[in-house]
Amino acid sequence: MQNLGSTILRVVLGFIFAAHGYQKFQGGIGLTADYFDAIGIPGFMAYIVAIIELVGGIAIILGLGTRLIGALLTVTMIVAIFTAKLSVGFIGENGLAGYELDLALAAMALYFALAGASSFSLDAKLFNKE
Repeated sequence: MQNLGSTILRVVLGFIFAAHGYQKFQGGIGLTADYFDAIGIPGFMAYIVAIIELVGGIAIILGLGTRLIGALLTVTMIVAIFTAKLSVGFIGENGLAGYELDLALAAMALYFALAGASSFSLDAKLFNKE
């Protein structure tokens, strides 16, 4: 059952990140780059973040490179919290989202960075690992 629970969590997490990465490209990556510039992050980082979210999300769904992708997604969320969300607070205010979801996503990604994928993953199939 633990493998099943871990797999469900991994697939949901991957879907969330892949959807956010896809949205950055569909919504106009230039707008995301402009937002990054406005909060003090070089605009080109928007492309890197979008790729990490999209490709990383798909990889997490498949359970491929789970530890590395989990670490990259954890760092992405921690940076998002400290650069874009912390000043708004945990829950948020004035219609702005707080950092509670980002913190939950960071914790889930960190779990996979530390634990790796379950036996229901490409990592397990390709590298004979659990």
